[in-house]
Amino acid sequence: MSPSTASQARTTSTPASNALLQQRVALLGAVLAIIAGVFFGSRYGWALATAHWDRLLRPDYLLGLMGIALPLGLWLVCRRGQRSRRFIFVAELIFMVGLSHVVLNIGRLGNELAVDAVTKGVDPSGFSPQAWDSLAVIVQYFTGTALTLALAIVFVVRAAFVPSSVRHTALLTGVILIPIELVTGMGVHSMGDEACRMAQAGGPHAAGMMAWTALNWAVVTGVCTAVSKFVYDLRREVRAAQQMGQYTLQEKLGEGGMGAVYRAKHALMRRPTAVKLVHPEKAGEATLERFEREVQLTAALTHPNTITIFDYGRTPAGVLYYAMELLDGATVDDIVAVVGAQPAARVHRMLRMVADALAEAHERNLIHRDIKPANIFLCKQGGYLDVAKVLDFGLVKEVQSDDEATLTREGVITGTPQFMAPEGIADSEAVDARSDLYSLGATAYLMLTGTQVFEAKSVVEICAHHLHTPPDPPSKRVPEPLPSGLEQVVLDCLAKDPADRPQSARELLDRLAACEAVDGDGWTQHDARTWWSKHEEALREATHQSTMESPATIMVAR
Repeated sequence: MSPSTASQARTTSTPASNALLQQRVALLGAVLAIIAGVFFGSRYGWALATAHWDRLLRPDYLLGLMGIALPLGLWLVCRRGQRSRRFIFVAELIFMVGLSHVVLNIGRLGNELAVDAVTKGVDPSGFSPQAWDSLAVIVQYFTGTALTLALAIVFVVRAAFVPSSVRHTALLTGVILIPIELVTGMGVHSMGDEACRMAQAGGPHAAGMMAWTALNWAVVTGVCTAVSKFVYDLRREVRAAQQMGQYTLQEKLGEGGMGAVYRAKHALMRRPTAVKLVHPEKAGEATLERFEREVQLTAALTHPNTITIFDYGRTPAGVLYYAMELLDGATVDDIVAVVGAQPAARVHRMLRMVADALAEAHERNLIHRDIKPANIFLCKQGGYLDVAKVLDFGLVKEVQSDDEATLTREGVITGTPQFMAPEGIADSEAVDARSDLYSLGATAYLMLTGTQVFEAKSVVEICAHHLHTPPDPPSKRVPEPLPSGLEQVVLDCLAKDPADRPQSARELLDRLAACEAVDGDGWTQHDARTWWSKHEEALREATHQSTMESPATIMVAR
């Protein structure tokens, strides 16, 4: 990422960062409203309980109501909608300045009332000037120091909790000095002659008290700024860690054994994007090298029924990532798990799209090696429903590649056992394009019947069935009759001997086209809309709970 792009990523506010700022400011207002409600509400409650009705209209009690209303108002204006960063800052500034002014004046009025209570109970002739000086110092301490300390705690907490820039924190905290100085000046002025006598005696005077208060708050502002800088820089480092080239990770969509999938945003383009990460500590360097080469090969595929890869690369930490189109829909795996067996016409349509995508890959000498329901996605795209996308070429093999022997682990079977071709079980190097067609046949079998081709309690048993057991015709697994032509195509794909299967994806397409008439009008967009309107909510829940793994494989030692 270029320096200019990095700078832009640091300084430009995003909807996500604005939403977080608004959420934190609203929560801050709610917390302050609750604290103010407990403190000032208890005073009103005590006055009512002791029948001191006259106190309810005292200035400090009326200010208490404002102390509750101000943070409550901040919460109300920020709790809903989408506010701009400027609006949030101005609202916070107004409400925090107002709240500070209220709190300080409540303290000042309370201290003046305390002084009145003391003086009324003391004989003036016996109340010496020195006693007045001492009382004045107490008033100034509570007005200029104790309440300033309370506000300081509030603003330090705010700096740590609300993600704002150093400039905003310094401005917001520094402005609070205005009400602090006003209240300090009012407190000194209310002392009248006593303040003058105290100054003549060498004690603190109005200017000195205000200067001392300003110095204290400058320290508070510095502390808040330092805290805000630490928090803000920490969040920026997290955002930088989430930056994959031109893509910023936004939301985790799923996680598997080898890595995770995130919703991401491109720095310039607005197209929806998913980014897969493969961590080196989970995959190993040799696997990462193979994945990187395979992503390069897959990125060359342009068929509309193959998921589009936009970009790929590695981070400085060695994490491999690749960005692809973000799809809206569900995998065949989730569809069968939630709904069960699918209409034959829908299976027929899916088979044609996937076979067409595989034809392009096979003609480029690329074999998927892990075709299965979890790697076939039915999505909404370009105004059409049920557009099939072949996902996750994470096990793709380039035929006759000199590098394959060094990058593929020996002594293992790669793939998913329930959908693995017999030759792949016997010899992982013997797979070819017809192996993908076997896996596609097993996927179609699951869609037609809602059951696996072979059920067993262990991987070894499943592999043995694939090697030796003829599959039941799909029509024996469902109550309704199936189109005989489609059923025969699926069974032919599941032949043990690759020579008995369709010899290419193009041949499979021709076979599917020949049996199309038995499906009547086929699977129409009206059928798809009706189906999705009925099952979409349940599927979204299932898709949210399922994990997306890259690659989703089981590796069995031979």
